[in-house]
Amino acid sequence: MPTRHASCNCGQLHLTISGEPARVSMCHCLECQRRTGAVISNQARFTPEQVTVTGRATQWQRKAESGSTVTFNFCPVCGSTVYWQSESFPGLVVVAVGAFADPSFPPPGIAVWEETRHPWVALPAGTPRARHVRQG
Repeated sequence: MPTRHASCNCGQLHLTISGEPARVSMCHCLECQRRTGAVISNQARFTPEQVTVTGRATQWQRKAESGSTVTFNFCPVCGSTVYWQSESFPGLVVVAVGAFADPSFPPPGIAVWEETRHPWVALPAGTPRARHVRQG
């Protein structure tokens, strides 16, 4: 069983994760684009039992485009979003793939919110796409 480490940019907020992710995905929603400052967000889902958090985190909540509440945990020193939880997938901790700083991390198995993907962003070959419906 692999042990992986994820952290914020300054290293103050650190996660130790045992085992494989339940899912790795890429999100093209506009909210993830705003949160990351990038045109795509990549995330891996783990059970809480797999994740050990050290350091301090500040939380911020928002409504997702799906209508569910998402709670983000970020470093109060450097501001990096490291992990979050969502009502849409209870019982899972979502970790930003970039926080692992590991080019050998497993690739995404699905792309979501394709409706707002920038047309010049190419997906890895064979990546399934999931359509979502905004809730008003």
